Amino acid sequence: MIPDISVFGRYTYLVTELFWGAIALILLRRAGALRKAAVTILALYPVAYVWDRYTLEVGVFDIKLRTGTDIAGIPLEEHLFMAVVPGLVIAFHETIFGPRREDRSAA
Repeated sequence: MIPDISVFGRYTYLVTELFWGAIALILLRRAGALRKAAVTILALYPVAYVWDRYTLEVGVFDIKLRTGTDIAGIPLEEHLFMAVVPGLVIAFHETIFGPRREDRSAA
């Protein structure tokens, strides 16, 4: 059975972004890849913003369980999503393939 997280009401999307963002942050910090992720996210953000704004405008997404706070024409949660997703991908990549913590401390 899948847990019903809609109990957070209009904060559901925000809570999920904060949860996965925290996991990404923990993994990135552990892997020593915060800077690498930040640079990548900043490079991707403008493309993601344009893409997201367009898809929302044409009705591809109808996000119901969100705060209702829009920034620069898109929901607050979507801005977080555009940082969390690449951050989480880089976090997993660096955790799996990056240098081990023991290897970095020996250098």
